Amino acid sequence: MLLIPSAFKGPGLSTRVAPPDPPQLAYRARGNGTLWERHTVTSTAAIVAVLGRARTLLLTELETPATTTELAHRTGISKAGVSQNLTALRNAGFVTAHRAGRSVLYARTSVAESVLAAGQ
Repeated sequence: MLLIPSAFKGPGLSTRVAPPDPPQLAYRARGNGTLWERHTVTSTAAIVAVLGRARTLLLTELETPATTTELAHRTGISKAGVSQNLTALRNAGFVTAHRAGRSVLYARTSVAESVLAAGQ
C-alpha cells in the first residue's frame, strides 16, 4: 500500500486501486496548521519590526502636523532623536516638512497613511 500525505487534501481519505500500481491511500498531511489561512496584520508589531519602535511611534503621533519639540514632549524621545528619525522618515517618503514661521511642521504622507492602515 502506498501512503500519500498531501497539503492539498481536504478532510477524509481518498483511495485509488489501479493494477499494476499498488493500492494508494491519500490523506491530509499533519502540520499544515494555518498554511491556507489568510495572514493579516493585527497590530503595529509588523511595522515596528520594519521601521523600529521610535519611527513607528512618531508616525502614529503625526495624526496632525507637529514640530520636533511637540513630538519630543509627547513621545519622550529626545529632540535630537526625534529630528534624526524624522529625517530618515522624510528621506523614505513617509513624512513631509513645511515651514510655518520659525517652526517646521512635519506631517504624514499618503504612503505613511497606507502603511499604518495596513497595520490596523
